[in-house]
Amino acid sequence: MKEKIEKLIERRNELNEQLSDPEIHSDQKKFKELSQEHNEISKVLEIGEPYLKLLKDYEGHKALINDDEDEDLVALARQEMESQEEQIEAYEEKLKLLLVPKHPDDPKNAIMEIRAGTGGDEAAIFAGDLYRMYTRYCEAHKLKIDIMNSSPSERGGFKEIVFSVEGDHAYGTLKFESGVHRVQRVPDTETQGRVHTSAVSVVVLPEAEEVDVQIDPNDLRIDVYRSSGPGGQSVNTTDSAVRITHVPTGMVVSCQDEKSQLKNKNKALKVLRTRLLDMAESEQNSEIDAQRKSMVGTGDRSAKIRTYNFPQGRVTDHRINLTLYKLDQVMEGDINELIDALKLAENEQRLAEVTD
Repeated sequence: MKEKIEKLIERRNELNEQLSDPEIHSDQKKFKELSQEHNEISKVLEIGEPYLKLLKDYEGHKALINDDEDEDLVALARQEMESQEEQIEAYEEKLKLLLVPKHPDDPKNAIMEIRAGTGGDEAAIFAGDLYRMYTRYCEAHKLKIDIMNSSPSERGGFKEIVFSVEGDHAYGTLKFESGVHRVQRVPDTETQGRVHTSAVSVVVLPEAEEVDVQIDPNDLRIDVYRSSGPGGQSVNTTDSAVRITHVPTGMVVSCQDEKSQLKNKNKALKVLRTRLLDMAESEQNSEIDAQRKSMVGTGDRSAKIRTYNFPQGRVTDHRINLTLYKLDQVMEGDINELIDALKLAENEQRLAEVTD
């Protein structure tokens, strides 16, 4: 552990020199990679440097015990060492998790897509509830949400909503939300009081930037049209909505939430880049692709990662067998316990892979 921390300190010093070189700023991709690495190492060293200082003090006390003949001083040193041993163990447990290799996409912003699945109007309403839940969570954690595109449902909620989440480790924090979310509750339109089961699919992707994906403008077909909403609401009088088709892949992205055609175009391009990057990475690694498909499924009730049971006031994450009886708080954005437990499970799995 000590050698790993010392190597990280050496690497941080190297990065400081590289990042201070004016030439590195001309290569934005390289500058971004080095900055992210520096940021990750600095987080580890927030624990690592005090750990090294503690080890040095511990070794000092050990030397004193071996060399000093003053019994009172030796006894005091032994007492200090007992306390330090507990602190060293606590530091090492934290460092084990911090030193687990992180996914390179974790520090990125995220693109989230919520779509109503099985359940008709009730699924669309719950899609709106999930969007509100994520909005509240992001507000509490200084993450910024920006709607890219939405298709509201006439009875409330959304048939589909796509939005970006910007902030520190947005993707690494929210990636566990990918999958099918099942809801069990009595809809407002249900006259017999029967519990209905509906499903909503959530996809979380790391946002791709221009340095990650280069798009040839000749490969794009861009159409503009007037945006519209349910019941004649949100209808613009100008052709501000934008639909972009990536001809080589047939991928289509639309955006109509901004009044400016240029802003809609830029947002649509951001979503397109993100989806193209995800496609490219999936093709390079079929195992990851298979995992993503198994997580998201088809939006059917059976392919669930989490269940929200309103009659019993509980939420269950089926991947880690965690059940919380605080559904009201969860729907208000208090999903910290779920996300922390999923992060811990991922870290433990990675740690086991590293130590095997």
